[in-house]
Amino acid sequence: QVQLVESGGGLVQPGGSLRLSCAASRSVFSISVLGWYRQAPGKERELVAAITRDGTRRYLDSVKARFTVSRDFAENTVDLQMNSLNPEDTAVYYCNVVYQGINYWGQGTQVTVSS
Repeated sequence: QVQLVESGGGLVQPGGSLRLSCAASRSVFSISVLGWYRQAPGKERELVAAITRDGTRRYLDSVKARFTVSRDFAENTVDLQMNSLNPEDTAVYYCNVVYQGINYWGQGTQVTVSS
């Protein structure tokens, strides 16, 4: 099993930045895929960014060049740096990992972009 604890959400003005962090109970080196999803009210959950064990990254088109996903092997975290935020980024953000073929989810953290 993998337990995930997220932090870093909050309220930010348009154009601002936030950094989300997800602490895993296992070494991130042993995890196949680490990523972030989000779900806005009335919408389906969507993949925002992910990084695989070999370091390959993928991003939702609308966040490319604004968001960066990374791993910290020392702290066993997967982080999401979000820049140039806009109101359309408002959602609950969920950490997700795939470990031994099983999906694990964090509890979610609210990100609100508003003036």
